[in-house]
Amino acid sequence: MLKVTIDEQTLEVEAGSTVLQAAQRLGIDVPTFCYLKRLPPLASCRMCLVEIEGVRRLQPSCATAATDGMVVRTNTPLIEETRSSMLDMLLANHPLDCPICDKGGECELQDMVMAYGPRESQFRDDKRVFHSEDIRLSPVIIMNVNRCIQCQRCVRMCEEVVGAVALGTVEKGMDTAVTGFEGSLASCDQCGNCVEVCPVGALMSFPYRYKARPWDLVETDTVCPHCGTGCQLTVGTRKGEFMRVRSKWDEGVNHETLCVRGRFGLDFVASRDRIKQPMIRQDGALVPVSWEEAGDYLRRRLLAVESKDAGGLASPRLPNEVLYQFQKLMRTVFRTNNIDCSSRWAAPFDTLGPLLGTFYSRTPLDDVIGNDCVLVVGGNITEENPVTEYLLRDGARRRQTGLLMLSARPSRLDADARVVVRVSPGGEAASLAAVVAGLVAAAGLALPGGAFADIDAAIGRPAVGAGSDGPDRLAAALKEGRSVTVLVSVDLLRSPEARATLQQLNNLLHVLRLLGKGPAMQFLFDRANQMGAWDMGVLPAALPGLRAVADDAARATLARNWGAEIPSEPGADLDAMLELCVGGRIGALYIVGTDPLVAYPDRDFATRALGAADLLIVQDAFLTDTAGMAEVVLPAAGYGEESGTFTNNEGRIQNVRKFREPVFEARGNLAIVDFVAALRNQALRPSTQAEIFDEIARLVPAYQGLTQDGLGADGAFTKAVPTLPAGMLPAPPPVPTAADRLMLITGDCLFHNGYLSERSDILNTVANDPYVAMSAQDTAELGLSDGDQVIVRSGQGELTAQLKVDRRFPKGLVFVPENYRALRLNSLLRRGEYPCAVEVQKAHATLEVDRPSRIWRGV
Repeated sequence: MLKVTIDEQTLEVEAGSTVLQAAQRLGIDVPTFCYLKRLPPLASCRMCLVEIEGVRRLQPSCATAATDGMVVRTNTPLIEETRSSMLDMLLANHPLDCPICDKGGECELQDMVMAYGPRESQFRDDKRVFHSEDIRLSPVIIMNVNRCIQCQRCVRMCEEVVGAVALGTVEKGMDTAVTGFEGSLASCDQCGNCVEVCPVGALMSFPYRYKARPWDLVETDTVCPHCGTGCQLTVGTRKGEFMRVRSKWDEGVNHETLCVRGRFGLDFVASRDRIKQPMIRQDGALVPVSWEEAGDYLRRRLLAVESKDAGGLASPRLPNEVLYQFQKLMRTVFRTNNIDCSSRWAAPFDTLGPLLGTFYSRTPLDDVIGNDCVLVVGGNITEENPVTEYLLRDGARRRQTGLLMLSARPSRLDADARVVVRVSPGGEAASLAAVVAGLVAAAGLALPGGAFADIDAAIGRPAVGAGSDGPDRLAAALKEGRSVTVLVSVDLLRSPEARATLQQLNNLLHVLRLLGKGPAMQFLFDRANQMGAWDMGVLPAALPGLRAVADDAARATLARNWGAEIPSEPGADLDAMLELCVGGRIGALYIVGTDPLVAYPDRDFATRALGAADLLIVQDAFLTDTAGMAEVVLPAAGYGEESGTFTNNEGRIQNVRKFREPVFEARGNLAIVDFVAALRNQALRPSTQAEIFDEIARLVPAYQGLTQDGLGADGAFTKAVPTLPAGMLPAPPPVPTAADRLMLITGDCLFHNGYLSERSDILNTVANDPYVAMSAQDTAELGLSDGDQVIVRSGQGELTAQLKVDRRFPKGLVFVPENYRALRLNSLLRRGEYPCAVEVQKAHATLEVDRPSRIWRGV
């Protein structure tokens, strides 16, 4: 430790600390413009100059390392004069348009001038003017170059944190101007982080422009609803109307950054597509009724179908308290374990449960990224979890974390990775098995039961794509690493091979533990509360706390507290529930906050199944396709209209706060669950959000000891509850046979997450039109060009969208984002088959194919 004295106060700091960091620890205010905690120091603004005893000139405190015995002064007459002069220089060309500037009232330059600036300027020349009008760089970002103070925060944030490199500078000195390529940001992420870090009103949010002043806003700290990273954000409303989103450096996993969905995608709360009042189906049409009429009708219908099984599906975007109460309703009132929380895939709990219990690390992402190696398996982290990608890039560039990638789709993070293994969809399990075999062979390990003894004979060697590293290189990198984190995209669960993939992940983590790597694992969920949904027991085979339904002791504890018996047999997941519907065995199917008709990977089957249910109840904020098929529709509060908690990918539980009142006749989700229970002449206790949180903290092991008041600004971490590891390692799967046809996969795109974000008018202004992504090699063989309208056809159906040629994309793969309802992508898919074989051709042309060479010719 080093001893430093600043303004006659002495403290000890770690080697490598800067003078600015030491001053901040003492609570001494040193002004800065160019400095940001998460960026390397630039020392260009010269506002943080300090005097150091024994050094002739003033030094920038942000870039000066503390040394033992250093004596620093931050408030001498020379420093004050220098700061005043620097501010005078900035004001010499800065337009004094504070009354109309959106930054007025929260402008750092205003604050600095008030605190340190001259009372009268020494400059009398005309101000420099770059442009007479503001420049619209993108649909969401507008720029007034004349206000720029050349701090470079925006440029460095864009390049070093976001990785987009969309902003740059032209000219030099006082003539330096920040701009996008050819005056546009059309190709950037539109995340708005440049707006967030701009200290003045040079970069502004166009959707928020001229709408309100900061002192007019009521601000509410809450959590983003779009993905499982769980970013903290602050929502500003004016007279109850949504205005903007901003973020704070000192709160949450995201540290001031947000993605485009988090910063600009919350206006979906004001969507015009709200369900205004309860509806029941009469003469084939949904008819608005009162809550009392809906209750009377639903009571009669529930009584009529009670001899049959029931089923429930709830969205992983709902708060923990709603999810917990929903599964309690289904298990105790409807007497069924037919419960699920995903409409896109099934979670094989027999494999998933032990994996979560043995290896899941409920610790800060910042800590697990600090491990020597981070392996990202599956998905596209750039588009599914953008802020997690920012943190990983920071780890790779500043902390020398070794990034290793294994996936079917490329991501922007590949550029920072040491090893990139490209696999075919569904081939993740075989590639992971090959990595395990490589680790075993390199370390000379003897595994129980002789597992992997004949790995090469058992699985062969997975094919390596062009430009891809092989599993052997990945195994070598893991062996060299001192500590390893594995981040797993939940997208892997789409595949019929999901169980095998999870088994091989389990094998990999066991071997890494045997090698002393201290492995940590976290999922990369693309839904805000998927972890919470699992923890709350919204699963057919798992109770709250991820305890098996067959666990007599766990079931008895809950039954004693709930005052009702719980069925002992595992229930049906969504796929099995739909099968039961088709077979005429489901009486009431209760769907809350989700739209399986759009999301389930076989639209035709979902349509038949939902239509075959005796009673389809939909509780939602929006009039979804599934709601359009319902017999009873109940209008629910949406995001921001009720309070609760989310549990993010890290296992961090955070407050989701109400910032607007439910609209029309919508009721809170908890109130509706109570309403339905009462129709069955039963009551759920407790029933308020705070009381349910307390019950969760008492009965769910990972949440025990938590209190609502104790969550604080950063939330609190749930606890890992270890389970006994499996004694035998599952055998490796065979390598999948390479397909000779184009294979269709799906997932989230950068600008949308699921279908909720498509209700955002702002996101729809920046998002790409529906598109089909393919490799340059495939498109060249097919005679297609970027921007062509193409038809993607499967044995089930077809769609038409614009072609997007991606030179990083692997050969043989077709990607269509799942986020566009109008495409009806799931019309192309068949249950149990993923990826899906397709043909691609240019729209408005009849084509034939020479299959051996896959060259298409117009006829």
